[in-house]
Amino acid sequence: MSLLVAIRGWTPDDWIERFRRLAPEREIVDARRPFDAAAVTHAAVWKPEAGLLARLPGLRAIFNLGAGVDALLADPALPDVPVARIIDPDLTARMTEWVVMNVLMHHRQVLARAEDQRRRIWGSRPQPAARDVTVGIMGLGVLGGDAAQVLRRLGFGVAGWSRTPRSIDGITCFSGPVGLDSFLARTDILVVLLPATPETRGILRRDLFIRLRRDAHMGGPVLINGGRGGLQVEADILAALDDGTLAAASLDVFETEPLAETSPLWTHPRVVVTPHCAADSDPETLARVIVDAVRREEAGGGLAAETLVDRRAGY
Repeated sequence: MSLLVAIRGWTPDDWIERFRRLAPEREIVDARRPFDAAAVTHAAVWKPEAGLLARLPGLRAIFNLGAGVDALLADPALPDVPVARIIDPDLTARMTEWVVMNVLMHHRQVLARAEDQRRRIWGSRPQPAARDVTVGIMGLGVLGGDAAQVLRRLGFGVAGWSRTPRSIDGITCFSGPVGLDSFLARTDILVVLLPATPETRGILRRDLFIRLRRDAHMGGPVLINGGRGGLQVEADILAALDDGTLAAASLDVFETEPLAETSPLWTHPRVVVTPHCAADSDPETLARVIVDAVRREEAGGGLAAETLVDRRAGY
């Protein structure tokens, strides 16, 4: 029984070394080289070649090496076996750190303060308390739920929106198309942690931005997207920033990655760009989580229910 490592977009060499060290009893095979397809029972993947997994007759489970599964589910030949995404406290904590860092940066007007420093201006700016600012989080899964609770403890008003109804202590929750307008109307800082599905693709566009609350002390509403690049229409974001519909944006994901050197997002004075690193986790920890899950599945324990991807929902 072997574990196939199939990774595109970054080198799999370090992952292969980790798996071999953590699971010495198992053959770890590299998808870039010839291998015995019939011997593969599990696969650890990131954006694998379409059709590759369908050629594994003994495949029992697929482990996605990132939070987003849209690229994997886009494979029309994806075999009918369980797909698990990684849920790890370290990954969750790092996403929450990134969200909180950006919320505080915009709330405390760090971009404007940095410009004041550059121009050597000693001045004051209106600074409301966190309790007077509402952070709206789109996507109330593991990542969104944790970020919501931390922001609430910092004193912010927090609202959440999800495709289906959710209930989180202390968080005002909305759901579905019916709840979206009410959610947006109270949101000063919009944090987006949605998966990419046919329903959410391109959702971050002008007709959504104009429904956000407009009396924020930052000069207007702020967009923070740590979810998926396919959620956003970057031309609409830039236009909204330039005409005042949005005051600022923090973006960790993009329509095309890496972000082109010619993109105006790099140099826009009210945009913070990070290179899809919001939830970068310790690979050693993630590899250990997968090895433990493989052993548990082989022992008859199955895969943890909270990690399983609902293919119909797309996450």
